[in-house]
Amino acid sequence: MTIRCIFHFAQAHDDFRLPELNSIAELHGITISWPPDEEEWDPAKPFWIVELQEEGHAVLLARRCILIRAIYHLYAHGDSYAAIFAQTTANAALWSQYIPSTTFRFKVSAYNHTIPQERQVAVVESFHFMDLKGKIAMRDPEIELAVWEEYDDWGAGSTRKRDDHDGEFKHIYFGRLIAEGTARSLIKKFDVKKRSFFGSTSMEAEISLLMANQTLASSGSMVYDPFIGTGSMAYTTAHFGAHFFGSDIDGRQMRGKGKTPGIMRAATQYGVEARIVDVCTFDVTRNPWRCGALFDAIVTDPPYGVRAGAKRLGRKNPEKRVDIRTAGREAHAADPCIPPTKPYELSHLVVDLILFARYMLKPNGRLVFFLPTVTDEYEELDIYDMLCDGMEVVANSLQDFGLWGRRVS
Repeated sequence: MTIRCIFHFAQAHDDFRLPELNSIAELHGITISWPPDEEEWDPAKPFWIVELQEEGHAVLLARRCILIRAIYHLYAHGDSYAAIFAQTTANAALWSQYIPSTTFRFKVSAYNHTIPQERQVAVVESFHFMDLKGKIAMRDPEIELAVWEEYDDWGAGSTRKRDDHDGEFKHIYFGRLIAEGTARSLIKKFDVKKRSFFGSTSMEAEISLLMANQTLASSGSMVYDPFIGTGSMAYTTAHFGAHFFGSDIDGRQMRGKGKTPGIMRAATQYGVEARIVDVCTFDVTRNPWRCGALFDAIVTDPPYGVRAGAKRLGRKNPEKRVDIRTAGREAHAADPCIPPTKPYELSHLVVDLILFARYMLKPNGRLVFFLPTVTDEYEELDIYDMLCDGMEVVANSLQDFGLWGRRVS
């Protein structure tokens, strides 16, 4: 028997909600479905009505999905309180077991609005027909009932009183809290500003956590980042239990200053140093890997011209004469040896990355990477044209910056 739930999402990265949800559901073998009798699904809405097989699945999703604030067991929803009361009465079988002695707390909130205290009290009292006989417990209640009023966005920066348009909601949701989204606390834990080692191009915590979830990182999985830089993806995937290997053409990005490599210092800060298999310096286009299914996932934020251009081994001008000996020693034996590099065109990099993933990923493995795009010029076919045989696009989410954006595929 399925249960209908309200998924309450954080108002951030709405294009990433469904890919993350589907990824974690696949990881745990959870079946997610949308009620056929509900209105057309809108991914940008903060509340989704979703069907799950059992409450335990909601708990697993709330513990892992970064964008979930809370999941509620749906008792009623509609555009008026009369509709809410009628549905709640009709669905008494869902909550009648709590009537005799269950301690409870009642929460009344709104999206895009602040409800005055007086009306919050009035809303709570309007549910007197439920006749809950247990004690009210503001701390550690056995159940928490919640009403959410959804309002239109009246416009950013508009001047109005907090209670203007109060009661002019477009929808109401009512249900019982199943689980709060505890995974969102990881955003503070992995905050780059608090990290012992980071660089100017280190990825923000929330995005790195979302990408880690899309890799299906879990205990025993092997994840690789061929453009690891300062290691943002290493810490989050390792936190979820994966073993991580990274490489970069510039070893200075990984080492930083000090005897202990910077990536390992930061990994120790997060308690995941044992899951960092190693980091190596090499050009991924001339990598030392044996061809074969080795990784469960490849995840990376390739360097690009907006912040830092990609490089590969070689010379910008191959015809230029170069003295390979310095003071009687060959250049590659110098200490330190910094090999010459040349620009790496992004389109070539992405094609090479996909081809590399084809041969290095295990069956059903995932390649998760950022692709910068110009918003007005992007077409969905662009990413499909790059695929190798046997590959499919699982998700294609946009982080929008206005004129340009970057897509996680």
